[in-house]
Amino acid sequence: MTSLHTTQVRRRRLGVAAAAAGLFATLLTAGSAAATPGPGDSPATRTGVSASQEAAATAAIEDGEIPGVDEIVHSDNITPLANVPKDALKSLNTDLAFQGKYAFAGNYDGFRIYDISNPSSPQTVTQVLCPGSQNDVSVSGNLLFLSTDSSRNDNSCASTTQPATEKSSWEGMKIFDISDKRNPKYVAAVETACGSHTHTLVPDGSNVYIYVSSYSPSEAFPDCQPPHDGISIIKVPRKAPEKAAVVNFPVLFPDGGNPGAPTNPGVSKTSGCHDITVLPSKDLAAGACMGDGLLFSIKDPENPKIIDRVQDNVNFAFWHSATFNQKADKVVFTDELGGGGAATCNKEIGPKRGADGIYDIVGKGDQRKLVFRSYFKIDRPQAATEVCVAHNGSIIPVKGRDLMVQAWYQGGVSVWDFTDSSAPKEIAFFERGPVNLNAVTTAGPWSAYYYNGYIYSNDIAKGFDVLRLDDRRTDPAKRVRMPELNVQTQPEYFDN
Repeated sequence: MTSLHTTQVRRRRLGVAAAAAGLFATLLTAGSAAATPGPGDSPATRTGVSASQEAAATAAIEDGEIPGVDEIVHSDNITPLANVPKDALKSLNTDLAFQGKYAFAGNYDGFRIYDISNPSSPQTVTQVLCPGSQNDVSVSGNLLFLSTDSSRNDNSCASTTQPATEKSSWEGMKIFDISDKRNPKYVAAVETACGSHTHTLVPDGSNVYIYVSSYSPSEAFPDCQPPHDGISIIKVPRKAPEKAAVVNFPVLFPDGGNPGAPTNPGVSKTSGCHDITVLPSKDLAAGACMGDGLLFSIKDPENPKIIDRVQDNVNFAFWHSATFNQKADKVVFTDELGGGGAATCNKEIGPKRGADGIYDIVGKGDQRKLVFRSYFKIDRPQAATEVCVAHNGSIIPVKGRDLMVQAWYQGGVSVWDFTDSSAPKEIAFFERGPVNLNAVTTAGPWSAYYYNGYIYSNDIAKGFDVLRLDDRRTDPAKRVRMPELNVQTQPEYFDN
């Protein structure tokens, strides 16, 4: 089979089977106690596979059709520069944010700050123990924001797990002062309904708004009651972050959203949003909300207004995240089929389920509509033990092209071109072989983002990766430099 712009790279065959007394954070230089994951993207358990599936994976490795256990393969336009294994924070690695020469990496146990001034040799600046899955992280100026989406006994960084059925339990947003990168200070906490699975920053002068995405309410949870049909909006004064507070809970689904099964079998019932991406320069946001995809206006950041809403009740199971192209005339939505805990990149699942959905934005103003064009899914099927799912990515800033780098868990890192909405194609990749051959295991890149000339990836199990991409189609992006990047707050890379 002809390889994809590669040399010595093997292709995979189809069918291979907080503002209260006691707020504090612990800086780490040695091992820490493992956090107990709450309701996040990734399960804490491993599921066995059949003997025939294990044998099929072994045979595929022996035949050179898939990489061996932990073996690295990549297209010849990708160069792996560095890998920094997990250290004191032993739990699952999660999302990334960037500021100047620093990268901020989430982990279910807390967060880690890297100095990436030399991308070939990232250096750990500090590690902060603050358990509370999934620790989605973002930064703005001297503030760092951390999501807590597991029920804790209090809002401190010394908290322990506690049932969500208890009224005293806490989930929500934590805020740190990172003026001193070596010594972050925990300054505030804001409880939000159903916690904070992810969050998105909307900078607005002297304030920062946080759109908090959470879901899965229950009558048994005092602080997470149905209907949970919107998002929490927190206002944070930059000069007084301790005064951060929820200022609105806009209803995004007045009709209740996608009902899910049995009306729409295999589709998640909408009970909130999983992730929101904003494009402040265009006053736009795109919401990936379980069973629904949204386009809305954020001209008034405290009162977002829905412009359009779409569903895909044939091939999408769980709307996970969204990415605009730079011109804001397209949105890529991802489908987290299997909830980040299943092997979904195989012949049985096929190329349309568990894929990215590419939508054009047509029309003007409040009359704009999301129009489906095509699906994109990596064509490198994984072994039956490899959790593979469309996950977090970012655009690569090149004028005249729509390019994206994206994490696929054990499917690795994919670089793809969707300039033609109807004919997307992969142009580069990096991945490791199976973590093991006898159990379905959550591992691989959680996030893969392009920042100031390099691809940075936070591998759930293997640590922090830095990749260099050399390709005539993407090379112009190397000239683009940003002082800060939170991928869910997409910047204006060019003057359009």
